[in-house]
Amino acid sequence: MQLMDLSAYRDLWKTHGVVALLASALVARMPVLATMVPLAFLAKDASGNFGWAGVVAGAYSVGTAVASVVWSRMADRKGARKVVIGTGMAWGLWMAVLALMPYSWYRLLPIAAVLAGVFVSPVTSALRANWPRIVHGSRLRAVYSLDATAQELLFVIGPMLGALMVSFASPRAGLLACAVTAAAAIWWFGMNQRTDVPHDETAGPRPTAWQLIFHSHRTPILIAWACLVMGFASMSLGMVAVADEHGNRLIAGILETVAAVGSVTGGVINGALPGGRTSAVWRRMLVFSALVAVCILATSSVLALAVAMFATGCMIAPTVAALYERVGALTPTAAHTEIFGWTQSGGMVGSAIGSAMAGAVVEAFGVRYAWVLTAGLAVLATLSLLRVPPHRPAETSAVEGTAVAA
Repeated sequence: MQLMDLSAYRDLWKTHGVVALLASALVARMPVLATMVPLAFLAKDASGNFGWAGVVAGAYSVGTAVASVVWSRMADRKGARKVVIGTGMAWGLWMAVLALMPYSWYRLLPIAAVLAGVFVSPVTSALRANWPRIVHGSRLRAVYSLDATAQELLFVIGPMLGALMVSFASPRAGLLACAVTAAAAIWWFGMNQRTDVPHDETAGPRPTAWQLIFHSHRTPILIAWACLVMGFASMSLGMVAVADEHGNRLIAGILETVAAVGSVTGGVINGALPGGRTSAVWRRMLVFSALVAVCILATSSVLALAVAMFATGCMIAPTVAALYERVGALTPTAAHTEIFGWTQSGGMVGSAIGSAMAGAVVEAFGVRYAWVLTAGLAVLATLSLLRVPPHRPAETSAVEGTAVAA
């Protein structure tokens, strides 16, 4: 039996538009993720305390979460190119405003941060909406795995670049560099978007936001995604707590890196699997839950926890990729960008809630309970996914589209 099939990656490389889309999206998302570190230090330098930095970062996240769905829905209706480029240029402008704002105006930073967050370009949603349009069959799972794997790398490299800019230059210089780089990269990504707005008139009118979210299959996936992201936030805080407990803050970075390396490894392997069998996303979530449970028993030893986090990380990208694939397959083509916008907004809200819950749990019960919380959330996600139809390799896009319309 052939366990791995690397031809899927070769096929993706040869598929027109895949490399340009993925590369431009990665470069476009990198400076946006790198922004948070210089933004936090700018707020701290201006106000004199990290409490205000938290307020500014929270305001930015709120703006992003609220506007993400609006821009994604507009991209489905008007075409992604204009929306992506327009918001990208506006985001770069507001980042420049934040960078050049006098320190004496620090009380206005939350307002400016909200406006900057509102104009975060829907690059991620537009990218994932493109995959079912240009990639089909077994290659679709491979490209979603690549997407999830790249996202893990971005979450590690982006903040690191932001920290380097702050260390070797200044927060202002960091924000200006992010603004200029993002504007150019988002323009590049936007030019790779199709100018037409795909809509199958035979599938009926576009679904409303209510119809899109409250659906027998999409709702459980969105709930599972929110639970999963809450769990990620809980694990991240748990790793910080472990580092603090051992008196070495570097441990947190090492554990985060180990988990990211595991996720990259799992994502690459997942994309190379032949995919000849029916695959249910709840099974991957259940395996992830079990691996998180192992971490609960390993928190007393940094080495043991690192090994457990690597194993857990190996299931992160495959599970995330499966959720992407299912929500894309079970959503009408005309609403693909919007549904991924909802997942992004839900993820941001889930991350904030997960961090708050984990902080209270760790303070009340101890470090290992951050992973107890993550495991519990993963189990809830598994239960939510039980009735979601599995991925069947034999299904064609037309068959799935008919099933969704029905």
